Amino acid sequence: MPDFDYPTHRLGHKNGRGAVRTRLIDRPGPQSRHSSPWSSLDEREVERFRRFGWGPARAVPRLSIHEVIEGHAITTPSAIAARHAGDQITYGELEKHANRLAVRLVRHGVRPGDHVALVVRRGIPMVVGILAILKTGAAYLPQDAKIVRTPALRHILRTARAKVVLTQSDAPVDIPLGHVGIHIDAVMAERHDIPGPRVDFEPGRACYVLFTSGTSGAPNGVEVTHANVANLLLTEPGDLGIRPGTTVGQILNIAFDMAAWEILGCLTHGGTLLIRGDDIGEIARQANVLIATPTILSRIDPAACERIATVAVAGEPCPRTLAERWGGRSTFYNGCGPTETTIVNTMQRYRPGTGRLTIGRPTPNNTVYILDEQRNPLPIGEIGEMWAGGNCVSAGYLANPELNAERYAPDQFLGGGRKMFRTRDLGRWTDDGELEHFGRTDDQVKIRGFRVELDSVSAVLESVPGCVRAVTVKLDDRSLVSFVQPATVDADLARKTVAEALPYYCVPDTVHNIDALPLTSRGKIDKALLLRRALAEGGAST
Repeated sequence: MPDFDYPTHRLGHKNGRGAVRTRLIDRPGPQSRHSSPWSSLDEREVERFRRFGWGPARAVPRLSIHEVIEGHAITTPSAIAARHAGDQITYGELEKHANRLAVRLVRHGVRPGDHVALVVRRGIPMVVGILAILKTGAAYLPQDAKIVRTPALRHILRTARAKVVLTQSDAPVDIPLGHVGIHIDAVMAERHDIPGPRVDFEPGRACYVLFTSGTSGAPNGVEVTHANVANLLLTEPGDLGIRPGTTVGQILNIAFDMAAWEILGCLTHGGTLLIRGDDIGEIARQANVLIATPTILSRIDPAACERIATVAVAGEPCPRTLAERWGGRSTFYNGCGPTETTIVNTMQRYRPGTGRLTIGRPTPNNTVYILDEQRNPLPIGEIGEMWAGGNCVSAGYLANPELNAERYAPDQFLGGGRKMFRTRDLGRWTDDGELEHFGRTDDQVKIRGFRVELDSVSAVLESVPGCVRAVTVKLDDRSLVSFVQPATVDADLARKTVAEALPYYCVPDTVHNIDALPLTSRGKIDKALLLRRALAEGGAST
């Protein structure tokens, strides 16, 4: 199995701009059977744990993300970098505008390692702002100007110690006192060309900081490095086959990490970014590559998207029916990974009719471990918690040492000072080395004293004829309630199907029909809103 070779390390040499110098995952060294971390497994299970859990070793260019984009501006300056609402910008123009803005940022004190807030609406200035910030050696903190509220912005700026905020004149933002606001479009309107700042590359420097949604408390900022991002975007399959001339849809909220996959994934390969307006379907019909959550994808008609060659979904469990609909028309990837592991760290290319839908295998230079509560490795086939290792593991949370200590730990399998991340996702290995996902540990609930995995209930509902999406929430300690999309789904049949497939305590008390499941700003199902609706209605069927 060549994809699972374990070189001790592979080092190139830096020989000028564009040279490769990368260190891949170390091969696990020999372990004593009486020492951690292998003492819980026999020799055969240790071998399979390693073979399944280690992604393929691949070389990654030792370049910052903006240097890769600059390369396209040099070689193909007239190629279209982005389009939005009838406007477009070439790679050459993008480079000139970003240089001018980067110099302005430096004049306002931005230095390598700093953080700069980018509070914008979708459009070409958004792309210019990202590239300009990266050129200074700073990391960008993306927020949607239409959605972010002033208290949340204050928290973000304070946590990240960001003093400069990039905005647009047509999308006013309430910038706190003591911070500098710069309108990107105003700088773009200037006509003088100046060289951008030159900053030494450090692979461990932050590329962007994504703040979690904050549904369980104050948002936490996750620092993701250039090396993290390059490892996904510049290797297969994370590059999604994007090449010069490929059109890539930009449909997701910029504050969601999958938007970085759209934007940076497109620009680092010389593609053309199609930035949406209000109509997602319009962009989907023009794009060759589409990245989405399953819920957003379920609202798009694949028959109307003849140009799409590649689709990638992540962020939520994907119904097999959705994968079947799209996989017959395009190359379809189902991925998994929290923000802290750089967008996705596992991917499966799904081929309709050829087997079960899984979240695949570790992406290049990454590892996945299925561990018990004491962080001991579990035998193949047993369900446990997924921990992520390798080049995907981000730098950690800003200004939150307690949470860092809880979620990041020394990687006992790779060693060498590396870290692994506790994903809180439940999974198990199949006998052929695929990862099956069983929801999140925080989606496990107790009903009548029994443990129930809410995503498992929803998965059964999605097998009901006509059901596109389903979600299940805990109403109280004795009952569940489910919602199915669209409203034409037979609710009685849906409940009966669960009763036939799962134990009685997994059967929802009611199944609500709904035209379209509500979404959060990040394109995921809004479970909190549905729970409030169920409580308000007393659990009564609609």
